[in-house]
Amino acid sequence: MTLEHDVATWIYMVHLTRPAAATSPTEEESAAIDDHFVRLQQACSVGTVRLAGPATDGAFGIVIFEAENEAAARLFMTEDPAVLAGVMTAELHPFKVSLVNLPCR
Repeated sequence: MTLEHDVATWIYMVHLTRPAAATSPTEEESAAIDDHFVRLQQACSVGTVRLAGPATDGAFGIVIFEAENEAAARLFMTEDPAVLAGVMTAELHPFKVSLVNLPCR
């Protein structure tokens, strides 16, 4: 199965700037993380985000998404509420989807 898109696929990894925020966030951290999640839900519902989630050990999170070019991808990443608030740092990379396991119908 090949996937054809007019846009490129990107991944950004996020890391908590204060690792303890994973288990005992401040009010500000909690609000930024909640806003981060809501934004990703909205982007997922319109098809921009393909997959997102944290490592269960708290080491990092990933967002796999589509954007027209690197500038648009970088803007999407830097406008993440948790990144804007300094609760998370983010690192952007181009990404190639090689395999997709779609449910059988």
